[in-house]
Amino acid sequence: MNEITDLAKYLSRFFEEYLPLERGLSKHTIRSYSDTFTMWYAFFLCQKKLPAHKIMLKHITRQNVVDFLNWLEGTRGSSSTTRNSRLASLRAFCYFMQYQDVRNIGKWQEVLTIKAKRTEQATVSFLTQEGMTTLLAQIPTDTIQGRRHLAILAFLYDTGARAQELISFTPQCLNFSKPMHVVLYGKGKKKRIVPIHEKLCIILRAYMKDKGIDENMVGNTPLFTNANGRQLTTAGLAHIINMYAVLVRNLHPELLPEKISPHTFRHSKATHLLQAGLNIIYVRDILGHNSVRYTEIYARVDSKQKREALDNAYVDLIPHPSSDGEWEKDKGLLNWLKSLGR
Repeated sequence: MNEITDLAKYLSRFFEEYLPLERGLSKHTIRSYSDTFTMWYAFFLCQKKLPAHKIMLKHITRQNVVDFLNWLEGTRGSSSTTRNSRLASLRAFCYFMQYQDVRNIGKWQEVLTIKAKRTEQATVSFLTQEGMTTLLAQIPTDTIQGRRHLAILAFLYDTGARAQELISFTPQCLNFSKPMHVVLYGKGKKKRIVPIHEKLCIILRAYMKDKGIDENMVGNTPLFTNANGRQLTTAGLAHIINMYAVLVRNLHPELLPEKISPHTFRHSKATHLLQAGLNIIYVRDILGHNSVRYTEIYARVDSKQKREALDNAYVDLIPHPSSDGEWEKDKGLLNWLKSLGR
């Protein structure tokens, strides 16, 4: 029988004690870390022909981590963002190991020196207010399934919640009394209070009546479920969105971005709040961002819309320069301009 490896022993402490108890990370985040080590074992089996029971702490070296990251991108086709996420998981483990294996602290710190890869600024995709209204209008309200779908998607938009925040949301975090609001628990179990619209309260009450859920219910039972009454999943949430996105594309394809996901609802809410003139600090708090830097991406999206609106409304009053302008006659200036960047 194979003995438990030293890596397996420390991984057990890392996942069962350090991450949930000391760091207080959510199950969702811990699952992501776990996926990284699943891939780590797959890398050693595929590239170095080492099975799981032979992989030790000694195999976690700076070079092996770099090789692993390159394998993710080159062989598995992972994006730079995914690569950086896997690196963050390994760095977290090495940070933990600094204090568990002090004699080899230099080895762990070598891995910590690996930098995240620069990634391109992702394009934020969102629905216009007309697009969001049209999508929600496709949901029938004369069926139990329709009312469930409307409650889920209206909640997703009105609160600006992340998919995981919606999935884990419980009735006890819902307040129908004025000022109406929900309590969301984001990354790192960070708590935030988000105001909600009266219309959302009406939609949620109808859904809860169908489900037989008391407004004063307490406990850890999620509010939203799938058609079988089980806890909703991210894939299930995406499926609901796509059901109605297909209907909108058939009617008004120009109203939807090329790709739409649960996070598109969050992007849309943030953009609409900024377009309505809400201070970016308040938008940051509603979204649960640690820094306003993350919220500024929506302000840039709004600025792009303003630029497009200005271009569309542009009146050609400025005279065009002649093709042989005075500056073009200055050969010294032209030569200098052409030399730039060479």
